[in-house]
Amino acid sequence: MGGRSADGGRSTPVYRGAIFTLYEDEIKLPNGRSVRRSRIEHRPTVGIVPVLGNGDILLIRQHRHAVGGSLIEIPAGTMDPGDRSPEDCVQRELAEETGYRAGRLVKLFGGYLVPGYADEFMHFYAAFDLVEAPLEPDEDEDIEIMTCRLQDALAMIRDGRITDGKTALALLLVADALRREEGR
Repeated sequence: MGGRSADGGRSTPVYRGAIFTLYEDEIKLPNGRSVRRSRIEHRPTVGIVPVLGNGDILLIRQHRHAVGGSLIEIPAGTMDPGDRSPEDCVQRELAEETGYRAGRLVKLFGGYLVPGYADEFMHFYAAFDLVEAPLEPDEDEDIEIMTCRLQDALAMIRDGRITDGKTALALLLVADALRREEGR
């Protein structure tokens, strides 16, 4: 049961899961050579930096099986088929993971996370004007919520306590956005 890859080569699904599908592709490089590549097709995702009224931010700590430990991260998640937009997904993930809903969302960036082998596209947002609106977390999530100053979170990137790439990027993006907003 094969198909075609994005460049017209042969594509064979190896695994289909709820969030992603793994393919083995036979592709032709621009120089004409044929090679095999593994590729993950992933649903779009969102990442959120929740900003409290006093300027503090919310981070989460959760166990990540793939790395064998807990990581400090921003709230994030995968878009469900029922999500009409990335903003819908942001509000759902924010409520599930932190117990808040945002009165105002600011888009920070959108881009591919690991384009060397996956097409996962993440939409990054800052969430402001937070109000309590808890949703039941996903059954596979065991999340600890952390509150800290943005400057302290940036220090955690520098000293290695934050090692999650999406979180580091999001924190740098929100710091830049807040700095630009203050400079108006």
